[in-house]
Amino acid sequence: MAAYDALMAFQRQTEALASIAGRLGWDQETIMPRGAAEQRAEEIAALEDVLHARRTDPRIGEWLAKAEAQDPVAEAQLRHIRRSYERTVKIPARLATELARLTSRAQGIWAEARANEDVAAFLPVLRQVVDLRREEAACLATDGALYDALLDDYEPGATGEELSALFGRLRPRLVALREAVLGADNPPAPLSGTYDGATQTRIARELALAFGYDLNRGRIDTSVHPFSSGSGSDVRITTRISERDPFNCFYSTIHETGHAAYEQGIDPAYAMTPLGQGVSMGVHESQSRIYENQLGRSRAFTGWLFGRMTDGFGAFGIADAEAFYRSVNRVSPSYIRTEADEVQYNLHVLLRFDLERDLIGGTLDVADLEEAWNTRFAADFGVAVDKPSNGVLQDVHWSVGLFGYFPTYTLGNVYAGCLYKALRAEVDGIDAALAEGDAGPAVAWLRDKVQRHGGLMEPREVITQATGTAPSEAPLLDHLDAKFGEIYVL
Repeated sequence: MAAYDALMAFQRQTEALASIAGRLGWDQETIMPRGAAEQRAEEIAALEDVLHARRTDPRIGEWLAKAEAQDPVAEAQLRHIRRSYERTVKIPARLATELARLTSRAQGIWAEARANEDVAAFLPVLRQVVDLRREEAACLATDGALYDALLDDYEPGATGEELSALFGRLRPRLVALREAVLGADNPPAPLSGTYDGATQTRIARELALAFGYDLNRGRIDTSVHPFSSGSGSDVRITTRISERDPFNCFYSTIHETGHAAYEQGIDPAYAMTPLGQGVSMGVHESQSRIYENQLGRSRAFTGWLFGRMTDGFGAFGIADAEAFYRSVNRVSPSYIRTEADEVQYNLHVLLRFDLERDLIGGTLDVADLEEAWNTRFAADFGVAVDKPSNGVLQDVHWSVGLFGYFPTYTLGNVYAGCLYKALRAEVDGIDAALAEGDAGPAVAWLRDKVQRHGGLMEPREVITQATGTAPSEAPLLDHLDAKFGEIYVL
């Protein structure tokens, strides 16, 4: 126990420093002065240098060799620490520090390039990010699969080939449903007009509270790309405001609340340990997507939201709650992944998954990325990309080096489909509560079945234990077919 206790005391300090690094990242995307970018890159690099030294400290190996797990919690703690240690010792400190410095700089370059519709201004730094991530992957890969080595950071145990097979099973039914929906008569009417930003912000706050976000331990800000940050007692989310599209604000808020609620729902006993955060990005996305889609876009909840919008904006051109439900779930060609409907969202992710695998695998050059994106987008969506911010520059992920992250969005949708099927079978009164703007019964089930466990189990074990069956794409596809078949009278 002495070795275990020493290891955990050391780990708690490392987790605290990592939380500070995360807060610097939040600040950079929200309120940091633009002129501070270079200084912030140096600050983040300095912290990463300290963190890398701690994570590769030889004493960790010695403690791991001597530590004995007295219960399942200690066993899980050791599993996470060992996995992190064995991966991190393979990465040179120079590389870890340079990646931190470069991706901090690259994020600002991406934001400016996106604002100016200037792909050429972004590609040089993106090439550097790709090169460093490929170098990192080469340090980690045991069988030459560079992409799998990076994917393991976000979804431990998953492989590119496995996900490619899963996505291959999803694509035919998604494409068939999309074609049927887009060819249907009498599609739902879209929103029109403008919607005051301050009113959107007020309603967004109500939405976060409806889904259980604890603002005593969190806050809501705005950023170019909505995100969630932090864990334990400090979990922050951002949203964005478009006066012509309030759904962007509202559903980004619900989505990020799903991430934040997961972190806030973890057993407090795990705080500042490896178990005190979401076990994988796939499981994380299962929470944000089920909050946003199966619950937030349900007929019951949109009926309540229709009332809140009417109170806030007056008559806004949608006749009644049923028409509003159809409008919220309207399927139409969309350039932007984060604004995409449930039917087409995963097709956006599959595009990025294939492109980033090729970038890391070396079969796609950064110089050819925009053309590859535009060609693939036209083939998948039947629409030509009109400007870079609607195309290759729309997402922040590649600028900050998150290669391997994108497929977890669709994996999260698959997990969410499984969870929703089990939730509906086990919990009564969900729709009645949602119709009153209360996601409490559903959130309580998710907190008990998924969130409170943090990193205690492996990712797929979490979903299997919660639902009683191994993860499968079938529940998600069945849900989409039934929901949109009804809306579009297919």
